Amino acid sequence: MKLSYIYILTNKYRTTFYIGVTDNLNRRIGEHSEKRGSTFTLKYNVTELVYFEEYTDINQAILREKQLKNWRKNWKINLIKEKNPKLETLKLL
Repeated sequence: MKLSYIYILTNKYRTTFYIGVTDNLNRRIGEHSEKRGSTFTLKYNVTELVYFEEYTDINQAILREKQLKNWRKNWKINLIKEKNPKLETLKLL
């Protein structure tokens, strides 16, 4: 079974957020950390993973990504805080 992920990155001040989708979360977070992610994450230094969701269907992950991108900033922060109350940077294995 192939897994897909939506993820939310932020900067060190937790003021800017980026939502993405990938089929390999470790690789994609590494790309962002190495400044090989999107232009947006490079411009705003958004490299810290604070939230992710796992899906078995890439189409569901894409739909969720689009949904979250339309949310207000405070809604996104509240979503993150449900699983990560202190907005700490998550470490992947």
